[in-house]
Amino acid sequence: MYDVYKIRQDFPILWQATGDRSLVYLDSAASTQKPECVIKAVEKIYKSAYANPHRGTYRLADEITSRYENARETVRQFINADSVKEIVFTRNATESINLVVSTWGKQNINSGDEVLISQAEHHANLVPWQQLCLQTGAKLVVFPVSSNGEYIKEEFLQRLSSKTKMVAISAMSNVLGTIFPITEITKAAHDAGAKVLVDACQYAVHKKIDVQAINCDFLVFSGHKTYGPTGIGVLYGKREELSLMPPYQFGGDMVDEVTFAKTTFADIPARFEAGTPASVQAIGMAEGLKYMMKLGLENIDSYEQSLVEYANLRLPEVPKIKLIGTAKEKGGVFAFALGNIHPQDLAFVLNKENIAIRTGHHCAQPIVNAMGYNSLARASFGLYTTKEDIDTFIETLLKAEKFFRED
Repeated sequence: MYDVYKIRQDFPILWQATGDRSLVYLDSAASTQKPECVIKAVEKIYKSAYANPHRGTYRLADEITSRYENARETVRQFINADSVKEIVFTRNATESINLVVSTWGKQNINSGDEVLISQAEHHANLVPWQQLCLQTGAKLVVFPVSSNGEYIKEEFLQRLSSKTKMVAISAMSNVLGTIFPITEITKAAHDAGAKVLVDACQYAVHKKIDVQAINCDFLVFSGHKTYGPTGIGVLYGKREELSLMPPYQFGGDMVDEVTFAKTTFADIPARFEAGTPASVQAIGMAEGLKYMMKLGLENIDSYEQSLVEYANLRLPEVPKIKLIGTAKEKGGVFAFALGNIHPQDLAFVLNKENIAIRTGHHCAQPIVNAMGYNSLARASFGLYTTKEDIDTFIETLLKAEKFFRED
């Protein structure tokens, strides 16, 4: 049984209160809170096992090297990759995408080629490809979603062609909440001769990932969204793809032999991890992934879908609310506008009630603009969100709507 109230006890920050008001954290799409096991794992490393991995032969160096590489194995298990050699640690998902763009992209994208993305992409999966196209003379092609944020298969297939070299797609939109059929998209892309990169930042927190079943060529996500620390991200790449890609950055620990005349580089994944790695962050991220796996991704998904259904029932109670993104296949992300109230003003009122939401264009300005807005409020759920959180949120929205209407 999924006991959310017991789970909440694992998250110290949720114990906080302002006056008599408990924290209602509804910004998990931006960054999740951290369970005690992650906090303790990071603290323990700094207190008793810190050293520089891959470099020393003493006990501490051996221990942290082992734990760092064990973290890679945990990631492999989490996404069901074939080998740890397919797991590259980066600073975040943004760097993971930039790594692919700067290596695979520069090798394979030329003038006349096309990169296909959705209208709902986060800037991190838009701007790097856009800049590559500008540099190479390739074309960035965008397929639209419906007015309610639904994936439209025909629009995707219409723009997929023999010119398409890469399909870069978010598995779940951070604005609309729309869940895209990434396995179906990957098959169609491969049939057309294109490679596929999946941005799984939102998806990884809510749905079980199996990269072998999806058959994508690349997949990325960030530690801070998967209940782990900041400063660590993951790039999954098929071994045959990574092996052909040149290094992204240069420095220590990614080399084989170095002379003043020539340098040879290490095998994958080390060739993509220049410099001292974020070892503590990787270990912390692994604890976050193990925490989710212990709860069961299917259980998390089932519970969060019950929250989505509950929110869909309750949100229409708020006068003049406009939900942005109501696709049938949708995760726990609710972007919205409330009458003529500016999102920033609304967030200010909610903050007074110790409710945390996000406002702005959510690093996805094109889709926000396409929906007719410059800024939106957004509430998003995590595995610790409760129906009571949603109730408090709705009650405060009702108060805010009444306050601004009377004002």
